[in-house]
Amino acid sequence: MSEDILDRIVRQLGGTAPAPHPGSLRDFPGRLNLPLDLLPMPLDRLRPASVLIPIVRDPAGPQVLLTQRTAHLRNHGGQISFPGGGAEPMDVDAAQTALRESQEELGLPPDQVRVVGYLDPHVTVSGFCVTPVVGFLPADLILQPDPREVSEVFQVPLAFLMDPANHQRRVAQVQGRELVYHAILYGPWNIWGATAAMIVNLLDKLAPALPEVADDE
Repeated sequence: MSEDILDRIVRQLGGTAPAPHPGSLRDFPGRLNLPLDLLPMPLDRLRPASVLIPIVRDPAGPQVLLTQRTAHLRNHGGQISFPGGGAEPMDVDAAQTALRESQEELGLPPDQVRVVGYLDPHVTVSGFCVTPVVGFLPADLILQPDPREVSEVFQVPLAFLMDPANHQRRVAQVQGRELVYHAILYGPWNIWGATAAMIVNLLDKLAPALPEVADDE
């Protein structure tokens, strides 16, 4: 994959309207990674949140920037994630939340991110309704990660993440029930849970524009 895939992302996601944070989740339009009866709280009590899916326009091929959260964090400590977090009252929409949180975590200037679209909202086991915001970054950015929140920053080739051959399905026991989740292994990194599910959702969105890439569903 080269710059051509970035053009395809813009075509597939570019028509997406700016996503406000949902005012009510009673009729949830997104993806649940748990059955309703196993959610940590009712849908209408979930906290709105956003993450940025940062795609770096590297001359050698597009890269997806990911972080490892520090182990002491209350929510998803030590896990691989996209930069992001909970919405604040001053955030007008999902993109503003994602850009604000990315600046706080990585020192990423908001004006260096070109927002190109949104993926489906995703509910996490920690009680958030997360809107993924897809954005392009220049390759020469110098980031300043906050060591209180981020222990590692790394990049994975977009082509690797978009290849279903690199996706795994695993089974976890939750309250006596078997639940399937996605995982992607890249070097020492285990990308799983909500982060992997968002990557699969991106692949789903691009599938009509990528006939050579099969859906892993």
